[in-house]
Amino acid sequence: MAPLEEYVIELAAEFFAQSRLEGGVTSHPPAELTPTTETDGYQIQAKVHQILQRAGYGKLIGHKIGCTTEVMQKFLNIDYPCAGEVFSTMVFKESIDLALSRFHRVGVECEIAARLKKNMTGEYGPYTRESVRDSVGTLMGAIELVDDRYENYSKLNAPILIGDDFFNSGVILGTERSDWHDLNLKKIVGTLVINTKEHSRGISADILRHPLEALAWLANHRAGIGKPLCENEFVMLGSVTQTVFFDEPASIEVNLEGLSTAAVNFI
Repeated sequence: MAPLEEYVIELAAEFFAQSRLEGGVTSHPPAELTPTTETDGYQIQAKVHQILQRAGYGKLIGHKIGCTTEVMQKFLNIDYPCAGEVFSTMVFKESIDLALSRFHRVGVECEIAARLKKNMTGEYGPYTRESVRDSVGTLMGAIELVDDRYENYSKLNAPILIGDDFFNSGVILGTERSDWHDLNLKKIVGTLVINTKEHSRGISADILRHPLEALAWLANHRAGIGKPLCENEFVMLGSVTQTVFFDEPASIEVNLEGLSTAAVNFI
Protein backbone atom coordinates (compact mmCIF):
# COMPACT_ATOMS: atom_id res chain seq x y z
CA MET A 1 0.00 0.00 0.00
CA ALA A 2 1.29 3.47 -0.84
CA PRO A 3 1.60 5.79 2.17
CA LEU A 4 -1.01 8.49 2.60
CA GLU A 5 -0.02 11.90 1.31
CA GLU A 6 0.65 14.69 3.81
CA TYR A 7 -2.58 16.59 3.13
CA VAL A 8 -4.57 13.35 3.59
CA ILE A 9 -2.81 12.76 6.93
CA GLU A 10 -3.93 16.25 8.00
CA LEU A 11 -7.55 15.63 6.96
CA ALA A 12 -7.63 12.25 8.68
CA ALA A 13 -6.28 13.79 11.90
CA GLU A 14 -9.02 16.42 11.85
CA PHE A 15 -11.59 13.66 11.34
CA PHE A 16 -10.31 11.63 14.32
CA ALA A 17 -9.94 14.63 16.63
CA GLN A 18 -13.52 15.80 16.21
CA SER A 19 -15.14 13.39 18.71
CA ARG A 20 -12.78 14.53 21.46
CA LEU A 21 -13.30 18.19 20.69
CA GLU A 22 -16.98 18.24 19.72
CA GLY A 23 -18.42 15.32 21.67
CA GLY A 24 -19.82 13.25 18.80
CA VAL A 25 -18.95 9.65 18.09
CA THR A 26 -16.22 8.69 15.66
CA SER A 27 -17.58 6.81 12.68
CA HIS A 28 -15.57 4.81 10.17
CA PRO A 29 -13.59 7.35 8.11
CA PRO A 30 -14.25 7.61 4.39
CA ALA A 31 -12.07 5.35 2.29
CA GLU A 32 -9.79 8.17 1.16
CA LEU A 33 -8.93 9.02 4.80
CA THR A 34 -8.54 5.47 6.06
CA PRO A 35 -4.97 4.49 7.03
CA THR A 36 -3.98 0.96 6.14
CA THR A 37 -0.48 0.81 7.64
CA GLU A 38 0.92 1.37 11.13
CA THR A 39 3.18 4.09 9.72
CA ASP A 40 0.18 6.06 8.48
CA GLY A 41 -1.55 5.50 11.82
CA TYR A 42 1.33 6.95 13.82
CA GLN A 43 1.66 9.92 11.45
CA ILE A 44 -2.04 10.66 11.92
CA GLN A 45 -1.61 10.29 15.68
CA ALA A 46 1.15 12.94 15.69
CA LYS A 47 -1.14 15.37 13.83
CA VAL A 48 -4.04 14.58 16.21
CA HIS A 49 -1.74 15.48 19.10
CA GLN A 50 -0.96 18.85 17.53
CA ILE A 51 -4.67 19.60 17.13
CA LEU A 52 -5.47 18.63 20.73
CA GLN A 53 -2.53 20.58 22.14
CA ARG A 54 -3.75 23.70 20.35
CA ALA A 55 -7.16 23.02 21.94
CA GLY A 56 -5.69 23.06 25.46
CA TYR A 57 -5.02 19.39 26.25
CA GLY A 58 -1.57 20.25 27.62
CA LYS A 59 1.80 18.61 27.17
CA LEU A 60 2.37 15.00 26.22
CA ILE A 61 3.93 13.49 29.36
CA GLY A 62 3.28 9.76 29.12
CA HIS A 63 2.65 6.77 26.91
CA LYS A 64 0.26 3.83 26.73
CA ILE A 65 0.72 0.47 25.07
CA GLY A 66 -2.33 -1.46 23.93
CA CYS A 67 -2.66 -5.15 23.07
CA THR A 68 0.28 -6.46 25.11
CA THR A 69 -1.67 -9.38 26.60
CA GLU A 70 -3.46 -12.32 25.02
CA VAL A 71 -6.74 -11.34 26.68
CA MET A 72 -6.63 -7.86 25.12
CA GLN A 73 -5.41 -9.12 21.74
CA LYS A 74 -8.37 -11.50 21.59
CA PHE A 75 -10.73 -8.77 22.83
CA LEU A 76 -9.70 -6.40 20.02
CA ASN A 77 -8.64 -9.00 17.44
CA ILE A 78 -5.23 -7.33 17.07
CA ASP A 79 -2.18 -9.52 17.64
CA TYR A 80 0.57 -6.93 18.10
CA PRO A 81 1.27 -4.01 20.47
CA CYS A 82 0.07 -0.51 19.60
CA ALA A 83 1.17 2.77 21.21
CA GLY A 84 -0.47 6.06 22.12
CA GLU A 85 0.41 9.11 24.19
CA VAL A 86 -1.15 10.78 27.24
CA PHE A 87 -1.70 14.50 27.85
CA SER A 88 -0.95 16.24 31.16
CA THR A 89 -4.62 17.21 31.62
CA MET A 90 -5.58 13.51 31.58
CA VAL A 91 -3.28 12.33 34.40
CA PHE A 92 -4.59 11.84 37.95
CA LYS A 93 -2.90 10.69 41.15
CA GLU A 94 -3.97 7.69 43.24
CA SER A 95 -7.75 8.32 43.45
CA ILE A 96 -10.21 10.57 41.62
CA ASP A 97 -13.94 11.18 41.21
CA LEU A 98 -14.93 11.56 37.56
CA ALA A 99 -18.31 12.26 35.99
CA LEU A 100 -19.53 9.64 33.54
CA SER A 101 -20.72 12.53 31.39
CA ARG A 102 -17.15 13.48 30.43
CA PHE A 103 -16.83 10.25 28.44
CA HIS A 104 -18.72 8.60 25.61
CA ARG A 105 -18.52 5.16 27.24
CA VAL A 106 -15.73 4.79 29.74
CA GLY A 107 -13.77 1.65 30.47
CA VAL A 108 -11.00 0.79 32.94
CA GLU A 109 -7.92 -1.39 32.67
CA CYS A 110 -5.64 -2.75 35.42
CA GLU A 111 -2.03 -1.90 34.59
CA ILE A 112 1.59 -1.61 35.68
CA ALA A 113 3.19 1.74 34.88
CA ALA A 114 6.88 2.69 34.77
CA ARG A 115 8.48 6.11 35.33
CA LEU A 116 11.69 6.63 33.38
CA LYS A 117 14.85 8.04 34.95
CA LYS A 118 16.79 8.57 31.73
CA ASN A 119 16.31 9.18 28.03
CA MET A 120 16.01 6.06 25.88
CA THR A 121 17.61 7.07 22.60
CA GLY A 122 18.64 3.59 21.47
CA GLU A 123 22.11 4.77 20.47
CA TYR A 124 23.70 1.50 21.63
CA GLY A 125 21.33 -0.79 19.76
CA PRO A 126 17.91 -2.34 20.36
CA TYR A 127 16.60 -2.54 23.91
CA THR A 128 15.84 -5.81 25.68
CA ARG A 129 13.91 -6.55 28.85
CA GLU A 130 17.26 -6.70 30.68
CA SER A 131 18.72 -3.49 29.32
CA VAL A 132 15.62 -1.35 29.99
CA ARG A 133 15.83 -1.99 33.74
CA ASP A 134 18.51 0.69 34.02
CA SER A 135 16.11 3.26 32.56
CA VAL A 136 13.27 2.61 35.03
CA GLY A 137 13.15 4.81 38.12
CA THR A 138 9.86 3.70 39.67
CA LEU A 139 7.01 1.28 39.08
CA MET A 140 3.40 1.65 40.19
CA GLY A 141 -0.07 0.21 39.91
CA ALA A 142 -2.30 2.23 37.61
CA ILE A 143 -5.67 2.49 35.90
CA GLU A 144 -5.97 3.35 32.26
CA LEU A 145 -9.19 5.12 31.34
CA VAL A 146 -10.33 4.19 27.86
CA ASP A 147 -13.19 5.80 26.03
CA ASP A 148 -15.29 3.97 23.47
CA ARG A 149 -15.86 7.08 21.39
CA TYR A 150 -16.57 5.03 18.27
CA GLU A 151 -19.69 4.20 16.35
CA ASN A 152 -18.44 0.61 16.16
CA TYR A 153 -14.82 0.00 17.12
CA SER A 154 -14.98 -3.63 15.98
CA LYS A 155 -15.09 -2.35 12.39
CA LEU A 156 -12.00 -0.16 12.76
CA ASN A 157 -8.56 -1.46 11.83
CA ALA A 158 -5.49 -1.09 14.02
CA PRO A 159 -4.03 1.90 12.09
CA ILE A 160 -7.27 3.84 12.70
CA LEU A 161 -7.16 3.07 16.43
CA ILE A 162 -3.47 3.99 16.54
CA GLY A 163 -4.29 7.32 14.92
CA ASP A 164 -6.71 8.04 17.76
CA ASP A 165 -4.35 7.02 20.62
CA PHE A 166 -5.89 3.56 20.89
CA PHE A 167 -8.89 4.53 23.05
CA ASN A 168 -6.86 6.42 25.66
CA SER A 169 -8.73 8.98 27.74
CA GLY A 170 -6.57 9.30 30.82
CA VAL A 171 -4.73 7.47 33.60
CA ILE A 172 -4.74 7.24 37.39
CA LEU A 173 -1.23 6.57 38.68
CA GLY A 174 -0.74 4.90 42.07
CA THR A 175 2.05 5.61 44.54
CA GLU A 176 5.40 5.24 42.82
CA ARG A 177 7.75 2.58 44.19
CA SER A 178 11.50 2.98 43.80
CA ASP A 179 12.17 -0.29 45.69
CA TRP A 180 10.88 -2.57 42.93
CA HIS A 181 14.17 -4.16 41.90
CA ASP A 182 13.79 -7.28 44.06
CA LEU A 183 10.25 -8.01 42.87
CA ASN A 184 9.63 -10.91 40.52
CA LEU A 185 8.16 -8.84 37.72
CA LYS A 186 6.68 -11.92 36.04
CA LYS A 187 4.55 -12.79 39.08
CA ILE A 188 2.82 -9.54 40.05
CA VAL A 189 -0.89 -10.21 40.41
CA GLY A 190 -3.23 -7.44 39.34
CA THR A 191 -6.76 -7.34 40.76
CA LEU A 192 -9.70 -5.28 39.52
CA VAL A 193 -12.32 -4.55 42.20
CA ILE A 194 -15.73 -3.06 41.37
CA ASN A 195 -17.98 -1.80 44.17
CA THR A 196 -15.79 -3.64 46.76
CA LYS A 197 -16.10 -7.02 44.96
CA GLU A 198 -13.31 -8.63 42.99
CA HIS A 199 -14.22 -8.64 39.33
CA SER A 200 -11.13 -10.08 37.64
CA ARG A 201 -7.42 -10.63 38.02
CA GLY A 202 -4.37 -11.29 35.90
CA ILE A 203 -0.63 -11.71 36.20
CA SER A 204 2.18 -9.53 34.89
CA ALA A 205 3.74 -12.37 32.87
CA ASP A 206 0.75 -11.98 30.53
CA ILE A 207 2.26 -8.67 29.35
CA LEU A 208 4.40 -9.95 26.48
CA ARG A 209 5.70 -12.68 28.87
CA HIS A 210 7.37 -9.97 31.00
CA PRO A 211 6.23 -6.33 31.54
CA LEU A 212 9.66 -4.94 30.68
CA GLU A 213 9.35 -6.58 27.25
CA ALA A 214 6.59 -4.05 26.62
CA LEU A 215 8.85 -1.19 27.64
CA ALA A 216 11.63 -2.51 25.39
CA TRP A 217 9.16 -2.74 22.48
CA LEU A 218 8.01 0.85 22.97
CA ALA A 219 11.54 2.20 23.45
CA ASN A 220 12.64 0.55 20.20
CA HIS A 221 9.54 1.76 18.38
CA ARG A 222 9.98 5.35 19.54
CA ALA A 223 13.71 5.39 18.78
CA GLY A 224 12.93 3.97 15.36
CA ILE A 225 10.60 6.85 14.47
CA GLY A 226 12.99 9.47 15.82
CA LYS A 227 10.94 10.28 18.94
CA PRO A 228 12.72 8.49 21.78
CA LEU A 229 11.26 8.07 25.25
CA CYS A 230 12.44 10.75 27.67
CA GLU A 231 13.42 11.06 31.31
CA ASN A 232 10.46 11.60 33.69
CA GLU A 233 7.88 10.29 31.22
CA PHE A 234 5.70 7.40 32.34
CA VAL A 235 4.70 4.35 30.34
CA MET A 236 1.53 2.30 30.83
CA LEU A 237 2.77 -1.20 30.03
CA GLY A 238 -0.55 -2.90 29.31
CA SER A 239 -3.61 -4.32 31.02
CA VAL A 240 -3.54 -7.66 32.86
CA THR A 241 -7.35 -7.78 32.81
CA GLN A 242 -9.88 -7.30 30.03
CA THR A 243 -11.40 -3.83 29.72
CA VAL A 244 -14.60 -3.27 31.70
CA PHE A 245 -16.98 -0.56 30.48
CA PHE A 246 -19.36 1.44 32.69
CA ASP A 247 -22.71 3.06 31.99
CA GLU A 248 -23.70 3.53 35.64
CA PRO A 249 -21.93 5.05 38.67
CA ALA A 250 -19.37 2.69 40.20
CA SER A 251 -16.34 2.57 42.47
CA ILE A 252 -13.25 0.89 41.00
CA GLU A 253 -9.89 -0.01 42.52
CA VAL A 254 -6.94 -1.85 41.05
CA ASN A 255 -4.22 -3.43 43.15
CA LEU A 256 -0.88 -4.49 41.69
CA GLU A 257 0.60 -6.79 44.30
CA GLY A 258 3.88 -5.46 45.67
CA LEU A 259 3.45 -2.11 43.93
CA SER A 260 0.43 0.11 44.65
CA THR A 261 -3.27 0.73 44.16
CA ALA A 262 -5.22 3.24 42.09
CA ALA A 263 -8.90 4.09 42.28
CA VAL A 264 -11.66 5.95 40.44
CA ASN A 265 -15.27 6.70 41.34
CA PHE A 266 -17.56 7.28 38.37
CA ILE A 267 -20.37 9.61 39.38
